[in-house]
Amino acid sequence: MHLAIDGYGADPEVLQDADLLMRFLDEYPAAIGMTKLTPPQVYTYRGKTPEDWGISGFVIIAESHVSVHTFPDRGYVNVDVFSCKEFDPGAALEDVKGFFSLDEVRSWTMERGVEYSTPRQAYHGMVKERVGIGARAEE
Repeated sequence: MHLAIDGYGADPEVLQDADLLMRFLDEYPAAIGMTKLTPPQVYTYRGKTPEDWGISGFVIIAESHVSVHTFPDRGYVNVDVFSCKEFDPGAALEDVKGFFSLDEVRSWTMERGVEYSTPRQAYHGMVKERVGIGARAEE
């Protein structure tokens, strides 16, 4: 399952706090029953457009990853929780809303990879999709 969240109206002070983001990424996997494989990585980005700066971070979990990208000057954050282990997306959404004090959110859940139960099926599915994409491009 992949939960994607766009959050609006966050406190810019929260969104620019690298230590707070590090703590979220360090503690959140255990809170949703996941297994952290690596320490979180957190980076500050400053782009050509001044208001596009922010903090990005991720943590690799045995089940996949959790990532966060903040834009303090815009009061915006996006968060992805991607896991092959089921979790409650509604509870995760509420956790993120509370942690970042979000006024408004848009969220999506996607099931990924569920149609492939064996490596052989996954391989054949990928080959089929590549052939299908190539065929469409040539039409």
